[in-house]
Amino acid sequence: MFVTVYHLAEQLHWQAALESGSYTQSTRGRSLADEGFIHCSTAQQWPEVRRAFYGDVSEPLVLLEIDESRLPVALVHEVGNPETGELFPHLYAPLPVAAVAHTLELAPPHA
Repeated sequence: MFVTVYHLAEQLHWQAALESGSYTQSTRGRSLADEGFIHCSTAQQWPEVRRAFYGDVSEPLVLLEIDESRLPVALVHEVGNPETGELFPHLYAPLPVAAVAHTLELAPPHA
């Protein structure tokens, strides 16, 4: 059994990762180089992230189901929302495609 975290990816970025072997997008409009880490979510968090940050996206998204045991470094759980203190998992490295156990296409609307 593995611990699962999730990441919402735009199709263009996921396709590029499949070709290169690693995913380097942090979040919508920001790369790993820009942000310093890749934003991830728990099973309970990703639906709200989808609504809050991708609600206006008119194209399908790809939900990446990540096997934490396949990651090159341990996830760091940090406060993602200062108002609530809610912790989110962050990956401080490129995401190897091999660490993605499953993908699911999410059709719009995302709000």
